[in-house]
Amino acid sequence: MNTIVKLLMELWRSRKIILSFAQNDFKQRYAGSIFGVIWGFVQPIFTILIFWFVFQVGFREAPMEDIPFICWLASGLVPWFFFSEAWLSCSNVFFEYHYLVKKVVFKTSILPMVKVLSSLFVHIILVILLIVIYGVYNHYPNVMYLQLIYYSFCIIILTIGLGFITSSVAPFFKDTISILNIIVQFGMWMTPIMWDYKKLNGEFQFMFTINPMNYIVQGYRDTLINETGFWQRPKETIIFWLITLTIFIIGAALYKRLKPHFADVL
Repeated sequence: MNTIVKLLMELWRSRKIILSFAQNDFKQRYAGSIFGVIWGFVQPIFTILIFWFVFQVGFREAPMEDIPFICWLASGLVPWFFFSEAWLSCSNVFFEYHYLVKKVVFKTSILPMVKVLSSLFVHIILVILLIVIYGVYNHYPNVMYLQLIYYSFCIIILTIGLGFITSSVAPFFKDTISILNIIVQFGMWMTPIMWDYKKLNGEFQFMFTINPMNYIVQGYRDTLINETGFWQRPKETIIFWLITLTIFIIGAALYKRLKPHFADVL
């Protein structure tokens, strides 16, 4: 716990540097391209449209939870885009900023957070777009929509924990990023984004209850569709935070143990 407290305090004291780095990282990601940061939104938007066309136009999926399929689908894909992009970029961060990692005085613990915040900029715009889509289908914003801030915070904490684990291992095990790409693709289907896990038998539903991203995806849908608060899902909320905090503790401990050796292998 002492390691966790020190890490959190270090991140808090460096919040201005983290924000500055995140803004620069976001700009540098699309530097040199004609359309610049627009590319950050084009891919997720087109992905949503492709899945919508395949499932609703091709497979003729019926409305889900009494709303158009595009609304139900988008509310699952938007948080997943944030999570997957942030985790993948976190995992590669020590390679990308290797010139800073080798500086003894630089606080390398801020780098995963930089990547998460950089991905958050795109997520905010996509959430606004998501709200617009719901508005087109006569689902207008209400006070419950503020709950999206809570679920976005859940993604941030979960991603930082996972990011510390994979980014700490990656310098020593070069195949980490390749394996992680497979895990993310598999995880997208194991998280009921394009199908409803509630149709499964009870014993199989538990498998998805312990998936942290399932809690978040269902939370977005509860917020936008059902107007259900996270406090109305106490069991799922407790399970999510127990798993997420365990991941964060493991990530912080692993980072502390391996940090002294980063400069030797990068």
